[in-house]
Amino acid sequence: MKSLILRSLSVFVFVMFSVQILPAQNTPPADLDAYAANVLKAFDVPGLSVAIVKDGKTVLAKGYGVRKLGSPVPVNENTLFAIGSNTKAFTSAALASLVDEGKLSWDDKVYERLPGFQMYDPYVSHEMTIRDLLTHRSGMGLGEGDLLFWPHSTFTREDVIFRLRFMKPASSFRSLFAYDNLLYIAAGQIIPAVTGKSWDDYVRERILIPLGMNTTNLSNAAFKPGDNYAWPHSKVDGKLQAIDFVNLDNAGPAGAINSSAAEMAKWVTLQLNRGKFPNSDTRLFSERQSREMWSAQTILPAGEIPGQLAPLSAKFADYALGWGLRDYHGRELVGHTGGVAGSVSRVMLVPEENLGVVILTNAEQGGAFDAILFHILDSYMGLAPTDWVAAFKTASEQGAKQAAEILKARETARAADSKPSLPLEKFAGVYNDPWYGPATIRVENGKLVFTLDHTPKAVGDIEHWQYDTFKAHWRDRTIEDAFLTFTLKPDGAIDHFTMAAVSPLADFSFDYQDLYFTPAKAAEKK
Repeated sequence: MKSLILRSLSVFVFVMFSVQILPAQNTPPADLDAYAANVLKAFDVPGLSVAIVKDGKTVLAKGYGVRKLGSPVPVNENTLFAIGSNTKAFTSAALASLVDEGKLSWDDKVYERLPGFQMYDPYVSHEMTIRDLLTHRSGMGLGEGDLLFWPHSTFTREDVIFRLRFMKPASSFRSLFAYDNLLYIAAGQIIPAVTGKSWDDYVRERILIPLGMNTTNLSNAAFKPGDNYAWPHSKVDGKLQAIDFVNLDNAGPAGAINSSAAEMAKWVTLQLNRGKFPNSDTRLFSERQSREMWSAQTILPAGEIPGQLAPLSAKFADYALGWGLRDYHGRELVGHTGGVAGSVSRVMLVPEENLGVVILTNAEQGGAFDAILFHILDSYMGLAPTDWVAAFKTASEQGAKQAAEILKARETARAADSKPSLPLEKFAGVYNDPWYGPATIRVENGKLVFTLDHTPKAVGDIEHWQYDTFKAHWRDRTIEDAFLTFTLKPDGAIDHFTMAAVSPLADFSFDYQDLYFTPAKAAEKK
């Protein structure tokens, strides 16, 4: 997941400036096909799909481009894409249904529902509520602990939750917004604790089947050859290519759902109906719970956005329960982004206009879905057209340029002729991090090789950078490279090493900065 926010980060940018007001439209933009084609080309995205729901009806569900680079098979409205963190709203809705049934409360203490639940701080362990699990205000750092499931690891959901107790907070409880995924995994595990059914079965039985989301699934392991699904794509060493799916079963409640434009339109219709199933008198959740899930819980920064997108600064921004809230030309927007390796998505609701938009893509380009989103919103709101493709493209290019300059400056400044303090073989050994567990450095053919032992694909060749800092160059090039910096004891033995992402554009889920590895033998003695 590279600079998505995929990846899992909820990023919402909305325009706030004076424009000419045109007659509002009740139909999709007439030029949407041409606009989507322009987006595919400008952002180098192989395929995408769009759904628009207006006044209770799906007025558009359509695919553009191809499912896989190099293949002529087109995307259509039924093509499945990974929706990433848009899964979080399904988890909150499932919990809302249990609140309506009186089986739990948003403000129940988590430890009372998940026996053994424990955070690093005993006070937080005792005071954290189900509501807190959903609102990114736990005190944990941005993406802290995501390496427990990303890239795919051998940890189970229960393993991930157990390791929360070893993660040091970055801020005080309920004081700051910092997006996390692990607590949504914990939130999902409350469902089996209360109902006896897994998160997967409960979401399937209570949401997907009643909505007729018959091809939507909860794991990419369900994909079979010949199924209608989009392959993920990423730029590997600068070249766009199809990549392998990353299994997210151990993080299911945080981001594992795969769906299509046509079926996400049904989900959006349910949301705009405030929990009522279309063409039915039954509900998934009540209007009261709908209001609760769309009520501000955590304040987000709403400062000015730099560059050409500066006019997209919002007057307010909040996180609710599985949804982000912002304003756009006087309307409240309720939405979320999603990202996994090779795919990003956007769901946006405009309740006052009874309007919902879904954009699913098979590449890591958030500017692509935002350019389409704002083109659609502007049309429905009667706003003068803006060249959002050019605006987001320029912002993306500026970000890449700045990152390249930082990398070049580091390369120029490093002491390339310096030597490590110890012979290479002295760095070899098993190391332990309090929450991740073991990592191994070994010597192969006179060079060092590094592995994160619970992450099968995390195998990297270590290159000396400067002094006692090395660079792990992962053999799987979809994983972000990392620096390893060793600190020695006065007697010359290794005390510990820390890590940091090499690229400024590395997705926050590569949370190397939260790791602190000590030699395993030393840890055993302590």
